[in-house]
Amino acid sequence: MVTVDSIFTDTIEIKQSKFMAYLMPMTLYESEMKHLRKKHPKAVHFVSAYRMLNEYDQIVEYSGDDGEPKGTSGKPTLSVLQGHELINAAMITVRYFGGTKLGPGGLVRAYAEAANTAVAQAVLHPYKKLFQKKVQCLYPVISKLEYEVLAQGVMILNKEFTAHGAVITIEGTQEQLHAFENVMGRAITVV
Repeated sequence: MVTVDSIFTDTIEIKQSKFMAYLMPMTLYESEMKHLRKKHPKAVHFVSAYRMLNEYDQIVEYSGDDGEPKGTSGKPTLSVLQGHELINAAMITVRYFGGTKLGPGGLVRAYAEAANTAVAQAVLHPYKKLFQKKVQCLYPVISKLEYEVLAQGVMILNKEFTAHGAVITIEGTQEQLHAFENVMGRAITVV
């Protein structure tokens, strides 16, 4: 499985209809939908699809036609996400109608092609499941902790300073967090 960490876009034109496809991380889906609806008030359709993992590691999928004939836009877009094994990713395709009806087959091809062109622009990364952990350390250990976080590829999400030290929320793969804990040893306490 692969994923994206930023927005990638491309535009195609078929019989004067413009299809602008936006591929994005799932976390940006709702805000980007609002942004695109404001940015393109004259567009006639905002077709979307997404694939994400829920808390039980099950794939949740969605596709919406937004007024296009049923199954002619959202499903082909979702099929592109499935075909590229994208996860925790969403696609929104903005359509400006050009005056010529494309028919059901034409719509399926147009939305699939638009989605494929956006994926072709994307930088795809292997999907890695991330975990969060809170660790506690004394003040003299903070600089070593920050060094090891970088060395092990772990991210610091939050730092809370207390009277005696710090509580730091970190994120990484299970392997990264395990390696980090092994290197830090007794200098940290998992909260």
